[in-house]
Amino acid sequence: MLTIESLKKTFITRDGSRVNAVGGVSLEVETGKLLTLLGPSGCGKTTTLRSVAGLEKPDEGRIVIDGEVVFDSREGINTPANRRGIGMVFQSYAIWPHMTVFENVAFPMRVSQDRKYSNAEIEGMVARALDMVRLGGYQTRSSTQLSGGQQQRLALARGLVKEPKLLLLDEPLSNLDAKLREQMRFELKRLQLELGITTLYVTHDQAEALALSDEIAVMDSGHVIQRGNPYEIYHKPITEFVAAFIGSTNILRGRVENAMAADGMGSVVTAHGVLRCSFSRGAASEDDVIIVIRPEDVVLSAEAPADPQNAFQGKVANRIFLGEVIDYLIDSGEEELRVRARPEWDFAIGAEVHISLPPEKCVGLADRHETAPAAA
Repeated sequence: MLTIESLKKTFITRDGSRVNAVGGVSLEVETGKLLTLLGPSGCGKTTTLRSVAGLEKPDEGRIVIDGEVVFDSREGINTPANRRGIGMVFQSYAIWPHMTVFENVAFPMRVSQDRKYSNAEIEGMVARALDMVRLGGYQTRSSTQLSGGQQQRLALARGLVKEPKLLLLDEPLSNLDAKLREQMRFELKRLQLELGITTLYVTHDQAEALALSDEIAVMDSGHVIQRGNPYEIYHKPITEFVAAFIGSTNILRGRVENAMAADGMGSVVTAHGVLRCSFSRGAASEDDVIIVIRPEDVVLSAEAPADPQNAFQGKVANRIFLGEVIDYLIDSGEEELRVRARPEWDFAIGAEVHISLPPEKCVGLADRHETAPAAA
């Protein structure tokens, strides 16, 4: 449904310097799938989305929506935003406060330049869109009388009312409180599954990306660093940046003792002894590497484990009870490890503990910060 080829966009700052906002991004989004552009502020994700929408003109590249070229820098093609067949929901919702719910949703048809809609068509389309987002019966209500979650659903209805080929969502949940944001994740996932609408989603919220996406493209400094499904991005990062940005992680530094075996496993000499881990990319003997492991994958015990492999000792430096889990900070001598464990494994501050790192949960990565663009 969407193809982005070698997209580049630079901005000139007030002091005259040039900022490369997008540095050659290439992506494809399959029909009916939701792809999330995830990354920190300034990584280029919103500029990429706005370029797809036609709200920014890239310097170079090509954009194709449903087989139609809407931007091509070489051919001089730049289709206006209102003729690209897209729906868009902004971070601010952009709700018209002087309009009713009905008129807010009807607005895209009222100002449409591609065709004229009859009153009957508008009424039917608005009713369908409001039913999709569970706002049926709210047509006559003032938009200012809606709660934050209802306003967010109203903005979605307006984005969906013309049944666009492609839906663009720019941080649509960021203005909601934490509990409502969690509820709206389920609403968005329900809508996307029911409608099967191709969606490009932008967020800096890792949990949001993991919960909603078919695929995630992690961006940094205008490039896509890694692309994959949520499981791959979370459990098989290919750079330290991706590992550190997606959720919490522990990082241990060392040097490869033995070259990677056929099964992808290798040995790394660390301050805690030799640790076994898998490698998401090839590694050779004597390479400097880091080992990353998620807090929930670290195992704590009061007794020494039967298998001494990847095991060492530490002391509980701090702990936080979070209901379903307890977050621990473990002083292991060289690093403080973060561990997330079930409440039944209850250790007091100052307690001596044994730490086990399951080899299959440890991922070895090159010990450097990579920002080279990943393959689409």
